[in-house]
Amino acid sequence: MAVDYTVIVVYLAGMLAMGWWGMRRAKSKSDFLVAGRRLGPAMYSGTMAAIVLGGASTIGGVGLGYQYGLSGAWMVITIGLGLLALSVFFSARIARLKVYTVSEMLDLRYGGRAGVISGVVMWAYTLMLAVTSTIAYATIFDVLFDMNRTLAIVLGGSIVVAYSTLGGMWSITLTDMVQFVVKTIGVLLLLLPIAVVKAGGFSEMKAALPTEYFDPLGIGGETIFTYVLIYTFGMLIGQDIWQRVFTARSDTTAKWGGTVAGTYCLVYAVAGAVIGTAAKVMYPTLPSADTAFATIVKDELPVGVRGLVLAAALAAVMSTSSGALIACATVANNDIWSRLRGAAPGKDGDEHDEVRGNRAFILIMGIAVICTAIALNNVVEALTVAYNLLVGGLLVPILGGLLWKRGTAQGALAAVVVGGGAVIGLMATYGILANEPIYYGLLSSLAVYVIVSLATPATDPAVLAAWRERLAGRAAEPLSEPVPAHR
Repeated sequence: MAVDYTVIVVYLAGMLAMGWWGMRRAKSKSDFLVAGRRLGPAMYSGTMAAIVLGGASTIGGVGLGYQYGLSGAWMVITIGLGLLALSVFFSARIARLKVYTVSEMLDLRYGGRAGVISGVVMWAYTLMLAVTSTIAYATIFDVLFDMNRTLAIVLGGSIVVAYSTLGGMWSITLTDMVQFVVKTIGVLLLLLPIAVVKAGGFSEMKAALPTEYFDPLGIGGETIFTYVLIYTFGMLIGQDIWQRVFTARSDTTAKWGGTVAGTYCLVYAVAGAVIGTAAKVMYPTLPSADTAFATIVKDELPVGVRGLVLAAALAAVMSTSSGALIACATVANNDIWSRLRGAAPGKDGDEHDEVRGNRAFILIMGIAVICTAIALNNVVEALTVAYNLLVGGLLVPILGGLLWKRGTAQGALAAVVVGGGAVIGLMATYGILANEPIYYGLLSSLAVYVIVSLATPATDPAVLAAWRERLAGRAAEPLSEPVPAHR
């Protein structure tokens, strides 16, 4: 394993070096939080693909392939479809807003303080997303070094916190590009063909497994529908995804670069399912489907290649973890802390103080993420809670603000409270992993949004005029204060 260890150590050292280099470029708040809004198509596509394809998409995607066959690709497919929908229909308008957070967008659109509660909901989502990504280090380092779970989380988490704190989005962008390349080589170009060959080829796989393993809808229509609600819609509104959209150099870059990344996700989805199906042929009685990735890597890959593929798994986890971490810190600082101390969200102050303050928040949130990851056991339940809250509470007011001019601040606030509250109450009633909470939570959020918006005065014309100016890209800098609504 000496060669594999060397590959991993060189990779981790490279991540820290990228963080140090990124620190030299992060001179302003814009540099630190959104990479100066100047990423070109190639870098934008690579980093967007890196953040959405994390440990769940890699280790979990292979596990679903092991359990369900080719239809196990649907979870990652719905992620790719969400990214495609975001890129084609919304990303250009989002990029032109020139804001830092989703809650700032809500303030601009509704002209009030609709972003206060939404900031808390978004913070909870990004925190749990970072936590679940950080827990995945335990699985990878256990395969690598037979390491204690707590130590693995601290080691992996500390490296991500270090490079994220040093250079913010510039460091994360640089590391994500490396991670994108490593994932492409490790998973698509090495693990996929090796796994298929080791399993005897597709003909042997078909002969060894039941026919439902090759049914595109074998995982079940209801499961696919739930994936669409949670992951496709989640891609449309998550702070971690929007913050990457804000890094695009132009709205054209955001649209077409994101389309390339979404297409890449679809290819990655099929690859993970095929690898999992091959693992089922080779190891038909694994105790857990989620161990399929680690088992096939550990037992079937040659020295050196094994280290590179494990580095690819680390890359997948680190890209999602770092993206969620900076999103969590940005929301905590800009949408929660700034409001508590009476500052205008999104307003740029002294650039040095802005960078220093955001760097401090990444460090604080990073420590909180590591501690929570150590204490938490059930990753699936934590991630389900996060996505249910995000989609149930925020999907309707965000998309409503982008698509329906009659939506009001009161309607948006009611949708966040009722939708989020319904999701929490129904998870307590039906169970965290049940489908009903997200179904009924979304319906209640939509109903309340429409009813309250129609029952309250329309949004002030001055607010909508300022909003249209921002959507058209005619306002070069973020407004220091949202336009106040008539009381």
